[in-house]
Amino acid sequence: MAQKCRYSIIIPMYNEEAVIEETYRRVKKVMGSTGETYELLFVNDGSVDRSAQMIRDYARWDESVKLIDFARNFGHQIAITAGMDYAAGDAVVIIDADLQDPPELILDMIAKWKEGYEVVYARRTRRSGETRFKKWSASMFYRVLRASTDTDIPVDTGDFRLIDRKVCDEMKRLPEKNRFVRGLVSWVGFRQTAIEYERDERLAGETKYPLKRMLKLSLDGITSFSYKPLKLAGYLGAILSLGGFIYMLSVIISAIFTDSTIKGWPSIVSIMLIFNGFILIMLGILGEYIGRIYDETKARPLYIVRDVYQSESQSGQQVRMTGRVAHHD
Repeated sequence: MAQKCRYSIIIPMYNEEAVIEETYRRVKKVMGSTGETYELLFVNDGSVDRSAQMIRDYARWDESVKLIDFARNFGHQIAITAGMDYAAGDAVVIIDADLQDPPELILDMIAKWKEGYEVVYARRTRRSGETRFKKWSASMFYRVLRASTDTDIPVDTGDFRLIDRKVCDEMKRLPEKNRFVRGLVSWVGFRQTAIEYERDERLAGETKYPLKRMLKLSLDGITSFSYKPLKLAGYLGAILSLGGFIYMLSVIISAIFTDSTIKGWPSIVSIMLIFNGFILIMLGILGEYIGRIYDETKARPLYIVRDVYQSESQSGQQVRMTGRVAHHD
C-alpha cells in the first residue's frame, strides 16, 4: 500500500528544465509551511531535456519527491490522470510546472477544503504574457463549451485545482481515452467553489500548448460532453435542403411562366459548393465522434510508465498500478 499523507501535489512536466528548479523550490516552501505531510508527484510526460534527471536527483534525498516517468509523451491530460492514479493524499492538488499558476495559492485552496469544499478551482481574472488571439480563443472556447453541454463547466479556469480524496477516487473510475480533466471534475459533482487570481507569464521556456494542441483539447472537451454538434449539423442540413428546394421551385416557375433565359451556371455552381462544403463539414464532425469511439474500443492503457523514482526509504511503498497503466520494469 502507498504511504498515507495529507496532500498530494501533481506536477505534470514536459521539457521544463528551465523552470523545474524554481518550481520545486516554491512548491516545497509552500507545502512545508502547512506543517502537514505531503508528496510531490512529478509526472514526466516524455521530456527530452534534463527535467526527469533533475527530479531523480531531488528524489534521492527528498522523501517527499516521486517521479512517474512515462515511456513516451502521452499528453498533458494523461499525465494529470497518472498523477491521480498514484496520489495517496487526502487532498490532491494539480499544478503545472511552468509557474504561471502561483503555488502560493495552494494555501488558499487548502483553507477552502478545510471549510468543507471538495473541489476548489482557480479562476483567472487576468492572463499575463499571452497574445490577444490566445485570450480571445480561450474565452470563446469556454463559452461555446458551456453552451453546448448540460455539465456546468466553469469558464476561465484551467487544471489548477484541489480535489478531495473521494473526488480523486471517482475520477479514477472514468476510463475514457480522450480526456478533458477539468470537465470530468465538474461532471462528478460534489461541493465546488472558486478562488480568483491573476495568471502570471511563464518564468522561462516555451508554451506546451501551441495552436494544434489547443484545438485538440477543445475538440476533446466539446465531444466528451456534448453531442449538440451532431444535432446542429442535422438542423443546418434541413435548412440548406429547404433553401435548395425553394430555389428549385423558383427556377421551375421562372421557366414555365416567363420568357427570361435561365443562365443558371454561376448560381448552380455556388449552390453545389455550399452543399458539398456542408457535407464535408458533417462528415468531419461525424469522423471526430467515430474516431473517439474507435479509441475507446481498442482498450489500450492510458499510459505506459517506464519507472517510478523515489528515495530509498520510500521504495518499499511504491504502488503498482493495474488496468489503466502498463508498467515496465
